[in-house]
Amino acid sequence: MNFDFIKYRKIFYGASIILTVFAIIFIASFGVKWGIDFTGGAVLSVAYQEKMPSVAQIQEKIANLGFGEVVVQQQGSNVFVLKMKSIDEPTHKQISIALSELGKVVEGSESFESIGPIIGNELKSKIKTVVSLALISILLYIAIAFRKISYPVKSYIYGFTGVIALFHDVMIPVGVWAVLGRYYGYEITIPVITALLTVFGYSINDTVVVFDRIRENLLKERSAGFKDIVNKSLNQTFARSVNTSATVLIVLLALFVFGGATLKPFALALIIGVALGTYSSVFLASPMVYSYYQIKNKK
Repeated sequence: MNFDFIKYRKIFYGASIILTVFAIIFIASFGVKWGIDFTGGAVLSVAYQEKMPSVAQIQEKIANLGFGEVVVQQQGSNVFVLKMKSIDEPTHKQISIALSELGKVVEGSESFESIGPIIGNELKSKIKTVVSLALISILLYIAIAFRKISYPVKSYIYGFTGVIALFHDVMIPVGVWAVLGRYYGYEITIPVITALLTVFGYSINDTVVVFDRIRENLLKERSAGFKDIVNKSLNQTFARSVNTSATVLIVLLALFVFGGATLKPFALALIIGVALGTYSSVFLASPMVYSYYQIKNKK
């Protein structure tokens, strides 16, 4: 029995609009917490032997020195990573001494890296360029690939609906990050940006698979109604989309649960993005193409 995706498309639109609006509100209200990769700052890592302090103890110790906010993450069983604003060498040595007072540090384990704000601003600029080029490339690719099916809607419409679905797939995770950043200190880092760019590719790939099936069915069944063809194409590709995403999500969930502290944000961003990408590919992109067709022909 085939499911009528087109019949219930307004419910899917409504759910997506609500989630996207909430995401925009959270981003506007809380903002996103950029990592030092973008804002500039210092990263110090240290490993302890045997008796180790807790994250709270390290934060309290550094706070007592008066250096401002410090983000402390535990990696593995005995390694701690401290992220803070830019500091000079004397301050670095003072922090190292304070950390050694909390437990025996593994000799030679300490590493220190400073990232200037100019580098951070350059990274932000490059990310914007990459995203813009990716969106333009997607529009051009879909418009060219689907040029042979300009009826009953122009090929570029498929590209525009694909980009709208991408906006949905990326905006909601960023909204989630705004909330997590406000209450749990989650930051937008290079791995998180990498995850969101990966979602770009994953989502548009899933969407193009459905579009391609619509193209095939349009060429085979020219006499069939557009609604029936879109529904048929969605039903033919639904199991493939869900099964593919399920296998990917199983791996990502394992990575989130068993991975280290630095991998969890990356895995979480991918989990949210892949789930949304699958949803938008099936329930948003193709139904939006039909909605455009319906509005254009006033049906």
